[in-house]
Amino acid sequence: MSRVNFDQLLEAGVHFGHLKRKWNPAMAPYIFMERNGIHIIDLYKTVAKVDEAAEILKQMAKAGKKVLFVATKKQAKQTVADKAASVGMPYVIERWAGGMLTNFPTIRKAIKKMTTIDKMTKDGTFDNLSKREKLQITRQRAKLEKTLGSIADLTRLPSALFVVDVMKEHIAVREANRLGIPVFAMVDTNSNPNNIDFVIPANDDATKSVEVILGAICEAMNEGLQERKAEKIDTEAAGEGEAAPKRERKAKAGVKRTRKEDEEALNARVVGKFVKDIEE
Repeated sequence: MSRVNFDQLLEAGVHFGHLKRKWNPAMAPYIFMERNGIHIIDLYKTVAKVDEAAEILKQMAKAGKKVLFVATKKQAKQTVADKAASVGMPYVIERWAGGMLTNFPTIRKAIKKMTTIDKMTKDGTFDNLSKREKLQITRQRAKLEKTLGSIADLTRLPSALFVVDVMKEHIAVREANRLGIPVFAMVDTNSNPNNIDFVIPANDDATKSVEVILGAICEAMNEGLQERKAEKIDTEAAGEGEAAPKRERKAKAGVKRTRKEDEEALNARVVGKFVKDIEE
């Protein structure tokens, strides 16, 4: 069963592309027709591509891998933030800092700086600073939080990127391509799909369109996370089940050793009494 249906996509306006004169010829396989100078996206292909991407991302989530969501355009940023947070994935919705992937160690240093400032606040060091220094540090912390706060838990490079509007986020796509990180993306008729590993042809300008596509993707990822959780519980239960017989065997062995020690002690007392009787 498909995760999205034709009517659902139609109602959300996923089929609306850009003006014909702004199209990218590489998107021709995903265009159904042209009407009133606007390209119409083939929603049947969108359904198939959403299902394909959702299944792969579900398996990634199940394996405990991180997917970085990227959308800095006004129409999509809040939706992306909400959906990504619902499945515990990192996201970038403000500004893509150049080198966020290719210069990841430097980004991690900036995140550690945030942690250091938080530590200063808790241990009282912050209170010993002058008013001017406090203001400078507070502003620096706010700036870092706005840009990097949503990826603070990303300790290593993400396993994949999910991008809304590949033209606007071309730097992120280029960095992912350079590092061999697979890119999932909503691609409109004016964009180039050649650098995208998993293309989802869709209107990337409408908030409802982004909500429908991301809703299906994040629902699949949530299923993967739930399956991972269930498997972990089953593994722990199986481990305890295997450990129980071992504990029983150890306990029985301990009882046997105790009995043997008691018999040896009794024999020693008997022998000692016998020798004493002889000596007397």
